[in-house]
Amino acid sequence: MSSDPWGRVDETGTVYVRTADGEQVVGSWQAGSPEEALAYFERKYEGLVVEIGLLERRVRTTDLSAKDAQTAIGHLREQVDAHHAVGDLDALRTRLDKLVETVEARREERKVQRAKQSDEARHAKEALVAEAEELAQSDQWRSAGERLRALVDTWKGLPRLDRKSDDELWHRFSHARSAFSKRRKAHFAQLDAQREDARKIKERLVSEAEALSDSTDWGPTAARYRELMAEWKAAGRAQREHEDELWNRFRGAQDVFFAARGAVFAERDAEQAENLKFKEELAEEAERLLPISDLKAARAAFRSINERWEAIGHVPRDARPKVEGRMHAVERALQDSEEAEWRRTNPEARARAAGLTGQLQAAVDKLRGQIEAARAAGNDAKADKLQQELDGRQALLDQALKGLQEFGG
Repeated sequence: MSSDPWGRVDETGTVYVRTADGEQVVGSWQAGSPEEALAYFERKYEGLVVEIGLLERRVRTTDLSAKDAQTAIGHLREQVDAHHAVGDLDALRTRLDKLVETVEARREERKVQRAKQSDEARHAKEALVAEAEELAQSDQWRSAGERLRALVDTWKGLPRLDRKSDDELWHRFSHARSAFSKRRKAHFAQLDAQREDARKIKERLVSEAEALSDSTDWGPTAARYRELMAEWKAAGRAQREHEDELWNRFRGAQDVFFAARGAVFAERDAEQAENLKFKEELAEEAERLLPISDLKAARAAFRSINERWEAIGHVPRDARPKVEGRMHAVERALQDSEEAEWRRTNPEARARAAGLTGQLQAAVDKLRGQIEAARAAGNDAKADKLQQELDGRQALLDQALKGLQEFGG
């Protein structure tokens, strides 16, 4: 018979383990000496020690779920209770009992943490909904649109609540965004409608101007042309593709009439020469508005100049294209500035530019991280290859950022 502090083998080859409840049969050994039998079952005990140690470490250092931990503990407890090992089995039971307590404590901690996170997420989402509903009434189309897109990104980064609460808050959030989008579309649709109305009005004015171009009723016809010009200005701008063509026809009809009248009133050449002098001075004054730095002030100044211009009257026919061309160049510069301002504040184009910039920035950041990892791993060849790709992406990003600056972003 052979024995050690935790077990023994009797003369029949039966192996026992000592526990607080007395000796328990481990098994029967007939294949070798009693010492070999004890060594075999002691190794099985050491295996249990290792498994319990690993589970303790997993519970302590990983996010192992309570359910999986309890399943693993139960499996180990069955092996300990089966008494198929020689060693301090009572100590293993004690460790398993403590591990159960640890798992339960962590379960409660996680439950409290989840409740706290859920409460914080609820407050955060309620705040997002409140801000979105306020923005839905805004007329600041560009800034409000950008802020709503930022709120969506923030929402996506928050954890979900219970399904009912999350769905209710999302419905309000989505409704606010839809309301803003609907109002914005209606606003720009109204602008388009106004331009279409302006086109129809100007087409009517052009038709009347062309019908009057061969009139010899100088006084009333000239007065009517002035009225038509006032109506033209009051109509607002049509779509750009129509505006220039209509203006050329309108101005051309007037030119025909006033050229004929000028031929009849040749004696007024002296007066027209004086008019030319005044208009050249106004053209020079208008040209001093360029380059345009303050669009609003330049527009007001040009309006004042143009009103004085219109009040002066006609100039000699051969001088008219040049002096009017100078004024028209300034007017075109103002129109181009207005178009540029509209494009700069266009929310859809701004969103596309910002989206491209964000994608390129993410790609650059990712490549930098890969290069650092390759350098750290000593793989310089891979790092050099990635650096070439990074240089290309960085150049694209720099161009995108430059384009984004044109939108004021």
